[in-house]
Amino acid sequence: MTDTIAAAATPMIPSAIGILRLSGPEAVRTVDQVFTPFRGAPMSARPGRTLVYGALHDREGAVIDHCLCTVSRAPGSYTGEDTAELQCHGSPAALTLGLEALFAAGARQARPGEFTRRAFLNGKLDLTRTEAVADLIHAETPAAVYQAAGQLGGALADAVDGIYDHLTNLCAHFHAVLDYPDEDIEPFEREELAGALGRAAEGLDALADTYRRGRLLSEGVPCAIVGRPNAGKSTLFNALLGRERAIVTDIPGTTRDTVEERVNLGGVLLRLIDTAGLRETEDAVERLGVERARAAMERAELIFVVWDQSQPTTQEDIRILKEAMDAAPTILVVSKTDLPCGDVPIFDFQLPPQVCVSVKRNPQRAVYELGEEVAALFPQPPRSQAGALLTNARQAEAAGRARQAVRRGARALEAGMSPDAVVADVEEAMAALGELTGRTVREDVTARIFERFCVGK
Repeated sequence: MTDTIAAAATPMIPSAIGILRLSGPEAVRTVDQVFTPFRGAPMSARPGRTLVYGALHDREGAVIDHCLCTVSRAPGSYTGEDTAELQCHGSPAALTLGLEALFAAGARQARPGEFTRRAFLNGKLDLTRTEAVADLIHAETPAAVYQAAGQLGGALADAVDGIYDHLTNLCAHFHAVLDYPDEDIEPFEREELAGALGRAAEGLDALADTYRRGRLLSEGVPCAIVGRPNAGKSTLFNALLGRERAIVTDIPGTTRDTVEERVNLGGVLLRLIDTAGLRETEDAVERLGVERARAAMERAELIFVVWDQSQPTTQEDIRILKEAMDAAPTILVVSKTDLPCGDVPIFDFQLPPQVCVSVKRNPQRAVYELGEEVAALFPQPPRSQAGALLTNARQAEAAGRARQAVRRGARALEAGMSPDAVVADVEEAMAALGELTGRTVREDVTARIFERFCVGK
């Protein structure tokens, strides 16, 4: 990391503010070549972390903006290197000219996530905090924001480090007894090892169990909208999105494929899936749509079953509802309440939560009432606990390997194997936890992590 990088840290669209960011050993010298304070010394002669008003020049020296500049010197910066920021007016043309001037002065274009990657490589962020930066950028609900902010503050790293340090103490004790037999060190007892492994296993169980909640928070809850043809599924889908996304007609069987969109409902991020109406059909294309609807219902973690209350409730309606309730938490949406009511049977089973609305006449009420039910089914953790959830598959896989290694060591101890064999499993668990936080991590893993980042961050 001997070169200096530069990038726009804000989108290239007209806006009030546009930021150009630099990092590297020549960041301050480079900014001196394109920015002239209106009063006083150049940025290289000024203290860090102060805002200075001046002129931004293009590569030919012509003034292109009046803006603010600040510098932070290593190691007390975001990346751990010398950094500089130019806070300009948000003209894409002016920002482009400013970038060209910085490149002409010796900087190069930063790659996606390169600023944060340098922060990680320079020890300013561990890997969980690095991933939290990306999660915060992509957060779509308040709960996701609090989780990412808590993880950025170190909540997940602290939980992992607590287990890691516990295992480190255990290994250190073992190796001290083994390597210094003549020293006055307490012997390594099987009971002590069994208790330590048990506590580590409990901590790893608790950590691994957070993944489902963290995944749903960051990726969204897969939610299938199912029901018979023409029950109002696509109308509900469009109402929840607030726009016409799915085709709606009075002709049954219009929807032939699944349509998926993300929506914030009741403070919960849903991956909403509109599906084809469930019925027996000879139409080959519609039959494929029905098969995909059933597949969506099988993988969903929330299902909206839509009933048209203006039509008599059929055995097919009841069968679909029971299938949904067996597959995932279910909300029954009784639609078209503005029309005369059809026949309603007496049910011999407990119905799931219900929302009775006319989605076409009063979509706001449908959105509000469904949001209330969704929020009840997926309560958000207290803000005080935010940040300690595993939120992606990489984290879950590393935590899972650590848990397996600790449990394997506990079984080996119970089987009468020697402590050194057990400690080998403990060291394997530590290596897995090290991958989670970035103490030990492969280059291809870090490359995959930074693929989510935007240029300038």
